[in-house]
Amino acid sequence: MYNFAFHRPTSVADAAKAIGAASDGKFIAGGQTLLPTLRQRLAQPSDMVDLTTVAELKGIKIEGDGITIGAMTTHAEVANSADVKKTIPALAALAGMIGDNQVRARGTIGGSLANNDPAADYPAAVLGLGATVKTNKREIKADDYFKGMFETALEEGEIITAVHFPKPEKAGYEKFRQPASRFALVGVFVAKTKGGVRVAVTGAGPGVFRSKELEAALGGNFAADAAKGVKISADGLNGDLHGSPEYRASLISTLASRAVASAS
Repeated sequence: MYNFAFHRPTSVADAAKAIGAASDGKFIAGGQTLLPTLRQRLAQPSDMVDLTTVAELKGIKIEGDGITIGAMTTHAEVANSADVKKTIPALAALAGMIGDNQVRARGTIGGSLANNDPAADYPAAVLGLGATVKTNKREIKADDYFKGMFETALEEGEIITAVHFPKPEKAGYEKFRQPASRFALVGVFVAKTKGGVRVAVTGAGPGVFRSKELEAALGGNFAADAAKGVKISADGLNGDLHGSPEYRASLISTLASRAVASAS
């Protein structure tokens, strides 16, 4: 690692002030992506601003038409939350599928969304449920938040403070794990909401995306067989040693069918 100044603010305002004064500052949440990057000397920040000491960024509460989760809430806390299990069981199940026990104990929802790895799980839940990403400056709808591989609508120095998930009528998530990393080779989140059916796919392409074909099929018949019969185009999907674009396309329909079958 290179030398850097380390800050431990106790409020969002202080964190924003610290990052604003840095020439090339980085926020650190759970550190699941940033720390390995630093160890490999692929990043050389002037300052590191630790968000783990900011209490106002933590916590889970039932609010309005759904549930709000603080940005520094860990995956394990989401997975084990009675409120999340009661309000959106699929979200708790998704959090329990992330990485392993060590990753779930350290990784945070805000860190995952700020990083926006194209194979991460939380982006599928946020987009699939039509959630709202709250920051220290504004609120961003899920459809406007994700911009591509590791790209989001966040501005320089903007801090995710919480995510609000509206309660769906039904929702389910299924993924095919990459066995080494446990990231999603393909993951599909389906949700039947008041505004219609939403289907979000992670792992298959350069970033999380909605499947209009599956949404149309499930909008007419929210049933596992309806999803299984949808043919997904392989155009633009990822291809690597783990699976071809055609294989991933086939997985999308299969996993969507399973997600509908498990939806609650």
